[in-house]
Amino acid sequence: MRVVRGLILLLATVVAPSVASAQTYPSKADPRNNLKPGRYDAGTASLNMRLVSNTHKPAQFDTSRGLTFANSDIAFGTHYAYQGNFAGFTIWDITDPAKPAVASVVQCTTSQGDPSIVGNLLFISAEGAGNRNDCGNQGVKDPKDHMAGVRIYDVSNPKAPKLVKNVQTCKGSHTHTVVPSPKDPNILYIYVSGQSNARPETELAGCKNGTDPADPTNSLYQLDIIKVALDHPERAVVIPGARIFTGLDVDAKCTQFCAPTDPNRPPGRGRRAPGDTAAEPLHTGPRNCHDVTAYPSRNLLAAACSTHSILVDISNPEKPVRIDALTDTNNFQGRHTAAFSNDGKKLVQTDEWGGGTGPMCQASSMIELGGNTVISLDAKKKQTQRAYFKLPLAQSAEENCVSHNGGIIPVPGRDLYVQGWYQGGINVMDFTDADKVIEIAYYDRGSLDPPSPVDVPSAAGAAALAASGGRSRNTIGGSWGAYYWNGMIYSSEIDRGLDVYELTPSPQLTANELAAAKLVTFTDYNPQSQPKMTWPAAFVVVRSYLDQLVRGTGLAAERTTAIAAALDAAEMKSGLARAAALNALALQVDGDAKGAKDGARVRTMAGEIRRLATASK
Repeated sequence: MRVVRGLILLLATVVAPSVASAQTYPSKADPRNNLKPGRYDAGTASLNMRLVSNTHKPAQFDTSRGLTFANSDIAFGTHYAYQGNFAGFTIWDITDPAKPAVASVVQCTTSQGDPSIVGNLLFISAEGAGNRNDCGNQGVKDPKDHMAGVRIYDVSNPKAPKLVKNVQTCKGSHTHTVVPSPKDPNILYIYVSGQSNARPETELAGCKNGTDPADPTNSLYQLDIIKVALDHPERAVVIPGARIFTGLDVDAKCTQFCAPTDPNRPPGRGRRAPGDTAAEPLHTGPRNCHDVTAYPSRNLLAAACSTHSILVDISNPEKPVRIDALTDTNNFQGRHTAAFSNDGKKLVQTDEWGGGTGPMCQASSMIELGGNTVISLDAKKKQTQRAYFKLPLAQSAEENCVSHNGGIIPVPGRDLYVQGWYQGGINVMDFTDADKVIEIAYYDRGSLDPPSPVDVPSAAGAAALAASGGRSRNTIGGSWGAYYWNGMIYSSEIDRGLDVYELTPSPQLTANELAAAKLVTFTDYNPQSQPKMTWPAAFVVVRSYLDQLVRGTGLAAERTTAIAAALDAAEMKSGLARAAALNALALQVDGDAKGAKDGARVRTMAGEIRRLATASK
């Protein structure tokens, strides 16, 4: 979340988008429109998913005061969920997703508190000017008390986390990404994205604001890197950062779908540390990323850096190398988060238009701002922008809503992305076809606050205000991020606590596809460090491809029917007999590929049938 106050008005001039989109936007008939407001009794609408549980915030954080006690991002390890908060973090025991239980609550003012978990070490981002080394909430008067960087906790006992070290960085840590060493399992790198100006050298030695991105002493134009020895986290150190911005042009002038200047935001880009009176450096191009997402198994990093989508080679995590940079002169001035498709051939970039505190999903909010775009990568990793996608409903002025954090759902043969849209709820986007993005599932609640008061008080208005607990407007809430992990979707609700969802079978996502997704499990999951997903040989994997061929008419109906029957018959056998039946079927499917509408998917299915045959022997 980027904190921007005040509503941002729409540009009056609207012209046709420059890339294709299959989306109808917004839909006046969407059942998510006009839901009843309320904190815990709001109206709801859902499609192809159900709410398994909502667990309220622990008492220590159960206060609405702007962002002071806002829940932020979430990470997962074994049977725990680590939920960040601007005032600390909560460790949830999610052994039973229907009844998450608090293992511990740590109060430590640490805006914005994005977490990552690696083994027994929990890493928490700290950026705000009021963060203290001692975790207190009395603010910072003496710069030596200021904490901006990454806090490291030992959570080997989840009921009693211990602060190991505060690692100070020049720009603080708005977000961070963990990258394992490809050579040494004991070494972890933390890529740190800071949104602030560099701190004064009088506060932290070696920090320097400058105007030359190529200057290796300039702290502004780099991605900070922390090196951590996992067996000695107390020795974690900042090493020379990644200079991935050098040589990039200044922001391209917006020509279409441009967000106007926010009159409530002063000139300059970064927040300042206490005592920072240095002149604003001349802006010469992007110098920060909001988020960077690593895909370690492919040695790639996708960086969402305001106007630029930057692709980076992280084969050597200490010396990342920029591969390509893409900018969008139409919009996407607030690139926020990125994700890779599982095959690494596509990216999703999100745009947090307005910073997350504004109602950017209203009927007049254009699709080209505040949503997602899909980017394809060619063999040389050059990026090409494809379709836009935005939450396809018209929300109220009381709901802060814009594209935010999410992750991949492991369905073989498809590219599915679940994400949070703040008070827009959560949804699942299918970007298998980069030019034809569609929504296949969602869950949404009504706004936290009732509609704005009118000149003449009404009984309906008074009732709505009472139902909201007396909140009148501008409560920041909704899903900070939604992620699929080991069969469930977990959403960090800024104001309402922790949500757990489960996808339900539908024509858009079959029971076989859901069962195949549940075969992919991980011990740890940090959404900004994307794991490669692989599926074991299984009938539901083969049937997932078959269901997709039926749905997309990728193969003639008589053949899909025959293949389904052959799979049923093979499943009734065992051992060598099953293997023989499957190998015979694979040969037939090989022949089906030629002339099929979706020959590539048919061939992939044949390969999965053979893999299953091998596993059956």
